[in-house]
Amino acid sequence: MSLISTPNENAKLMEKSAIAGRSLWDDALVRLLRNKAAVVSMYVLGFLVLLAIFGPLVWPHKYDTVDYDLVMAPPTFKNWHIFGGDQQGRDLFVRLLYGLRISLAVGIVATMVSLTIGVAWGSIAGFIGGKVDAIMMRIVDILYALPFIFFVIILMVVFGRNIILIFVAIGAVEWLTMARIVRGQTLSLRKKEYIEAAHAAGLGTLDIIKRHIIPNLLGPVIVYVTLTIPAVILAESFLSFLGLGVNEPMTSLGNLISIGAKEMEIAPWLLIFPAVTMMITLFCLNFIGDGLRDAIDPKDR
Repeated sequence: MSLISTPNENAKLMEKSAIAGRSLWDDALVRLLRNKAAVVSMYVLGFLVLLAIFGPLVWPHKYDTVDYDLVMAPPTFKNWHIFGGDQQGRDLFVRLLYGLRISLAVGIVATMVSLTIGVAWGSIAGFIGGKVDAIMMRIVDILYALPFIFFVIILMVVFGRNIILIFVAIGAVEWLTMARIVRGQTLSLRKKEYIEAAHAAGLGTLDIIKRHIIPNLLGPVIVYVTLTIPAVILAESFLSFLGLGVNEPMTSLGNLISIGAKEMEIAPWLLIFPAVTMMITLFCLNFIGDGLRDAIDPKDR
């Protein structure tokens, strides 16, 4: 059997690939990979995620170990205190890794809560329409009117202060915008011919939403998710800055920035390192979100 392709075989392969073509998602991936800012951001963000997950496992210091010789110590390579020490004598670098881990976890989990509630709520309201749509969206308007901080404080007074509550509190607020976006997209989709064909085939409302509406919402939803994660991280940082975030000795980027802001005149590295880490993380997430928006939007082809 010959390993060398004949001209006829090459022509057939080219004809096959031309007939197969590329899907919308293949085209979107190609356009995304052409966006240098998005690609570089994915590499940088991937490195930060790996560092946050595995860094504390191999670092010689623990996030809660106190060394009185390290109180407000400047960065030094001696004993691997490369970011110095905080106001209680704990290694700042390992605390920064834990803070990044918590902030990313809050961003991802709260966004998933927002995604689940918002997509379900918005697709049902937009597809059913009528009085159901009016009632569901008025509920969204009422929740929009509640101040975010007031809502979080009420939850903490009722249920106590813990990291799971922060996930729920932030996710329970961020889903409102997601629901509005999904409802608007659903209103434009429900008049399409394939939806009418699904009705004619006897599919129920929930089946149509699950099989036809939600899959066709993935483009704008994915883009909004990438833009929601940095917003959620900022919201958690704001809460931690006000002292409503995670409990000590655990920390987050917002908590570290809050501590650094108080000590910036004496030990500026306590503020610089967490602030730069948060800035890089948010920049990466926003560049990736912009790249996905440009790749998925057919107007930008």
